[in-house]
Amino acid sequence: MRILILGGTAFLSAEIARQAAAAGHAVTCLARGSAATPPEGAAWLRADRTMGPPAYAEAAGDWDAVIDVARDPEQARDALEALAPTAAHWTVVSSCSVYADHSVPGADESAALLPPLTRGTGFAPENYGEAKSAIEHHAIAITGGRAHLCRAGLVGGPGDSSDRYGYWPARFARDAGPVIVPDTGSSATQVIDVRDLAAWILKAAGLKITGALNAVGGVVGFDDYLDEAKRAANYSGRVLAVPEDWLVARGISYWAGPDSLPLWLPAGHDGFATRSNDAALEAGLSLRPWQETLQDALDDERRRGLHRERKAGLSADTEKRLVEARG
Repeated sequence: MRILILGGTAFLSAEIARQAAAAGHAVTCLARGSAATPPEGAAWLRADRTMGPPAYAEAAGDWDAVIDVARDPEQARDALEALAPTAAHWTVVSSCSVYADHSVPGADESAALLPPLTRGTGFAPENYGEAKSAIEHHAIAITGGRAHLCRAGLVGGPGDSSDRYGYWPARFARDAGPVIVPDTGSSATQVIDVRDLAAWILKAAGLKITGALNAVGGVVGFDDYLDEAKRAANYSGRVLAVPEDWLVARGISYWAGPDSLPLWLPAGHDGFATRSNDAALEAGLSLRPWQETLQDALDDERRRGLHRERKAGLSADTEKRLVEARG
């Protein structure tokens, strides 16, 4: 296939480019390349998508597949208008954040969506779900049904720049001191390996699969995930399971970001990490064992440095303060 990736330099889009090139496809990445360049084997069209429609002038052509990871609806619409008329298949890398309700376990693709971000409203992390909803809306309208709306869940594995999934195995491996964990009861986690997601996106493009499909991993209990992280890291220290309200009162954040406890979700999110992936599995999505993803994430964390400053998780100083406060 002749594949155009709008991106191709970071995490998921770079993995898509690597796998596509390794499989013998003719891969072109349209990207600024300000932080990284496309993987070996991929051609590079250097362009800045913030410049609007002119950014796609050199990408005009008959593509077998176009894959877009955009978060900004304006950029996504410009690309669709410029390239979709001659593209055989279009992939929107969307998100399960498009869903309006995260409280219902096992919900599938028929669940209600957030309203699309209104035109002229700038993208911001706070309106991520609405922005992805708008991108899906544009893709449906402009491609005439030739789009795969790949609703990804949390993506983990080697190279994860968000630092979320790898936090726990890295923390258990960092030192033998007490580890603060949220007392979450029977909460769930749901992560898809970046390598599995990339392979699915390419497979779906080759088969010209269209419509919305949840690209999410299997449901794993948070306690089971922590136990496996401890085992992989060979941790034998003390684990302090702390009430959620105690953590919130001390400024510890849910899910992601500095001084957070990754994968910890607030009340009312019982369905956030239990989305149905039945439709995607039936269509050909293949998932490796989650324990393999966790081990590979830990190996990647060791390479990058267990003591490095992180984008998500507790800093050593914050955790020490919490341990002392618990007595």
